[in-house]
Amino acid sequence: MDAFYASVEQRDDPALRGRPVAVGGSRERGVVAAASYEARRYGVRSAMPSVTARRQCPELVFVKPRFDVYREVSLQIRSIFADYTELIQPLSLDEAYLDVTRPLRDLGSATAIAEEIRARILSQTRLTASAGVSYNKFLAKLASDHRKPDGLFVITPSLGPAFVESLPVSRFHGVGPVTAAKMERLGIRTGLDLRQRSLATLVQQFGKSGPHYHAIARGQDERPVMPGQPRKSIGAEQTFERDITGWDDAQTALQPAIDKVWATYARVGRPARTVTLKLKFSDFRIISRATSYGTGIIARAEIEDAAFRLLRGVFPFQMSVRLLGVSVSRFDDERAAAAPVLEDLFSLAAAGGR
Repeated sequence: MDAFYASVEQRDDPALRGRPVAVGGSRERGVVAAASYEARRYGVRSAMPSVTARRQCPELVFVKPRFDVYREVSLQIRSIFADYTELIQPLSLDEAYLDVTRPLRDLGSATAIAEEIRARILSQTRLTASAGVSYNKFLAKLASDHRKPDGLFVITPSLGPAFVESLPVSRFHGVGPVTAAKMERLGIRTGLDLRQRSLATLVQQFGKSGPHYHAIARGQDERPVMPGQPRKSIGAEQTFERDITGWDDAQTALQPAIDKVWATYARVGRPARTVTLKLKFSDFRIISRATSYGTGIIARAEIEDAAFRLLRGVFPFQMSVRLLGVSVSRFDDERAAAAPVLEDLFSLAAAGGR
């Protein structure tokens, strides 16, 4: 979906149409969960602290999220998907993979199916969706972003390798800012640069992710569409240019990971109960510590408080720290119970989607 949360708000409130809108946070506190395309022209993005977004766009309108409405629209969209295939893998409320190799409604091509799905979404929800059509998940994801908003792009088997080689690696789904920066330092700027590295070299430089990078640089991705597989955790971590030893530095360094986890957590729409802290020391030894709440997490402050309590439990550090990460897990399977909990997420957020 195109700027899903913000587009729903603009659909339902004519006064917001054509204006830069941020869902989540407030003028001074919290983090942006979604930004309208008008706001994106000013550089406002999801996961951005509200105070930063306000500096970027002084005219920005902050809107409280309505997760009950977003979930209702998401269910409408998924019911459309179900007319075409049983193989649906939701990534969040506003995005999913569909395998239409053997469609329930055969229109002659995957492209024709995508066009009909987009038309039905617009007719039934008055919202626009963008679609990517390709022969694997990696390329379909790239294609879905290529003509946003309200676009459709097809990457055929003959086009796949050439399409990948021309793109910056920072555009690859699954290559985050830290990995992209490392690739940049290694002279890997495009898919072609990545393709020129041997499998052995990529494994040496990126560990278990090496084979994946080797494959996607060639337009290959064997991952199947996995229906009914809710995510089991949401995490973010950062490797530092210089190792950390002090408490204040560690607290500061952990904040971006907490912001990323919170922004994604709000989009998933299911409450989690456990917070886990991950540390990697200068000798590459990894430890983790976890704590759980009796009820689902409803505020960013709860993630932050738990992470800092866990951090305090391992301080002073045995040696300098090269990586810090945080994750949430133990999602509540009672999705219906999530509605009143998640409805007010951002109004409860401490200072800091798509």
